[in-house]
Amino acid sequence: QVQLVESGGGLVQIGGSLRLSCAASLQTFSSSVMGWFRQAPGKEREFVAGISRIGSNTRYADSVKGRFTISRDNAKNTVYLQMNSLKPEDTAVYFCAARGSVIIATSEMLYDYWGQGTQVTVSS
Repeated sequence: QVQLVESGGGLVQIGGSLRLSCAASLQTFSSSVMGWFRQAPGKEREFVAGISRIGSNTRYADSVKGRFTISRDNAKNTVYLQMNSLKPEDTAVYFCAARGSVIIATSEMLYDYWGQGTQVTVSS
């Protein structure tokens, strides 16, 4: 059984912070590239951030670069997304995903496993 479970979403004011977590049952977690995606109403799912197998390399969408930080703890089979300086346009359902590759991909089609998503809402 493979399961990814996101948590940490909620309602936050503009400029605030949230930390999302994704707990993975994936047995080969340490061999998997992990990513975060988000989807706002009426929009396509978009890449947010990705991290390599041991966390030495990361990649971010331009829209979140400098504000969001992705990290992982392989001992806990968990990946995190620290979100700072949040903006209304960050409002979306956030999903974590995993792929068995050494490449941090930006396309959702290249990820094999997905969580159920967690809602993030940013408002004044």
